[in-house]
Parts: sequence; C-alpha cells; structure tokens
Amino acid sequence: MSDKAKKILPLILLGVGLFVLILVFVVIKNKKSEVIEDDSNVLAEVAFVDRPVAMLTPTSDGHYINLKIDKITLPKAVSLDYELLYSLPDGRTQGVPGTVDLKGQTTFERKLLLGSESNGKFRYDEGVADGSLTVRLRNAKGKLLAKFSTKWHLQSNDQELTSIDENFTYKLDKISKGMYFVTMETFGLMESSITSVTSGPYGIFASDTLPSGTAEGWKVISGNIFIK
Repeated sequence: MSDKAKKILPLILLGVGLFVLILVFVVIKNKKSEVIEDDSNVLAEVAFVDRPVAMLTPTSDGHYINLKIDKITLPKAVSLDYELLYSLPDGRTQGVPGTVDLKGQTTFERKLLLGSESNGKFRYDEGVADGSLTVRLRNAKGKLLAKFSTKWHLQSNDQELTSIDENFTYKLDKISKGMYFVTMETFGLMESSITSVTSGPYGIFASDTLPSGTAEGWKVISGNIFIK
C-alpha cells in the first residue's frame, strides 16, 4: 500500500464510521416515531360527542365478558383493534386481543373468555377482579386514528360497586348474591344531546338487571350510566 493510500485510509474509515452512526441514529429515530404514533393517546382530539361507547357485561357465571363497542362513527375508521387485559390473584396478566373489520358497521359485539380453551375443554380463570380495555381505530392503510383506554372493576357479592380510580361509587340497597358487575368508564355516551361532561361517563354493567341503589353526586343516564 502506498504512503498516500495509508494517509487516506484513516479518513475513509472515519467517514464510513460516521455514515454508519448516522444511519443507526435515523433508523432508531424512525422506530421511536412509529412507537410514539401507535401508542399515543389521541383521545383529546376526538370530540366527546364523536367518541365510541364501550360496554363490558359479565355473564351470570362470571367466566365471560361480553364486549360491545357502539357508536363507531369516526370518519375513515375501517378497522378496530381491541385488547382486554386482566390480572390474576398470583400477579400474572392475561390478555384477550382481537381485530375487527368494520365494513361500515357502527357497532360490534364479541364474547370474551376469561380463561383458555383447548380442544373443546375450557379452563376458567378464578379470582379476576380488575383489568383494562384498549380500543384503537385505524384507517384503510392501518394508520392509527384514535386510541381509547379504560380500566374496569369486576365485583360480586359486594354492596358498594366502585371504579378502579375510586372516583365513582354506586351503593346497592342490598347485596345481590350471585350477580356479577363491571364498573368502568365508557369513553362516550349514546345521547348526542350531551356534548361534554366534567367527570365520567361511568357505566355499571350487570349479569342481570341492575339492582336499585344510589350514586351520590352523580346524574343518572339511561339507568346504568352516570355523569357529572
């Protein structure tokens, strides 16, 4: 190798090294941007009257949750991702994810198992008390349009039904043995005449008709939905 080439080689290696560093930086930056876009909560950008309404209704045996998303009217939304997470007494977290091709529908329902199924045999998770629901709406290209998340509380044989954040309490006139209740925020309301709320909406979804009770300081909407 000539003396001139030896002098130039370090500069070439330095240039290559800088190029690799810049390339790695750009790739990492783009990946971070994708994660931020996918996980960003753009709830505030969706007007209250345009938000979907989420409902989680437990079955009479407490082994299933009936998921219903209503009022899906966000423009350009063609698909919906949902993820139901719940905690087990031993600290483990279980998940029930899914994707729905809306095909112009403004509502959909799905029965979700709190447990697992294999070859027709079911294993039910016992002691489930709380979890979360995340819903993402996407356009035809799969781009995230809106994301909504809420936490839910599953109770039975309790006289006070409470939200996970302890902001909402519904006191039953008496304990309803054998019934299951889910208390959660619902994202939006079916009533289009209500354009904003200061707190809530919270919904109580029961495995049977919701028993009588009181939610002090809250306004009742449609029998089982409460706002301030």
